[in-house]
Amino acid sequence: MNETIEGILSHYSVRDFTDQALTENEIALLVKSAQAASTSSFVQAYSIIGVSDLKLRQELSAVAGNQDYVVKTGQFFVFVADLSRHHEIGKARGADTESLSTMERFLVATVDATLAAQNMAIAAESMGLGICYIGGIRNNLAKVSELLHIPDYATPLFGLTIGHPTTNSEPKPRLASKLVYHENQYQPKNMKDFEGYDATIRDYYAARTGGKRVEGWTDQIERGLRHTTRQDIKDFLASKNLGKK
Repeated sequence: MNETIEGILSHYSVRDFTDQALTENEIALLVKSAQAASTSSFVQAYSIIGVSDLKLRQELSAVAGNQDYVVKTGQFFVFVADLSRHHEIGKARGADTESLSTMERFLVATVDATLAAQNMAIAAESMGLGICYIGGIRNNLAKVSELLHIPDYATPLFGLTIGHPTTNSEPKPRLASKLVYHENQYQPKNMKDFEGYDATIRDYYAARTGGKRVEGWTDQIERGLRHTTRQDIKDFLASKNLGKK
């Protein structure tokens, strides 16, 4: 096992940072690392918005459920699926831009942005920084787009908060590889296959919370399935000329 893999396998989300801002050099290096990620057909269909303004962070935190680590952190980044540059190029060159509204183009932009974000996360952790993804900004994409002045043919996807951790933790146990890796063809699983993992996660939560939370992974998934959220996203994307076709 090499140092890179050791770093990847040591990952855990950090939710408590000092208020020490990242330096310009650190931010530049993180962005360069993100840009080095693979990109479909070299379209580079994403943008990264760094949010250093405290008031703006507070407004984004309110959207995301008042998560303190959006505000008190080294830097908060918002990753954007961005086809607006491609739209401008199409208009300038007299090319048909209708294809930018297809679901395929939106998926390409989403994958591009996600690959870039994970590159940034790995780079950050290799620098001794901590990270946490913030999906809560999708609670109100219209508000986030307004706050960040995001144009049509682009949408925010998620945030990534990066900073200096105040404490250390341990990786959360993942599903056994045999439950996610399939050789040659998909191999369906049943509830019995998850029993061992459920026990592991119950023990993990019990130890982490002093017995206040004791539930297995399948319990957590069941609880999530009982609540449908963010049903406005499809209409919002259509309003931004994304994923309509």
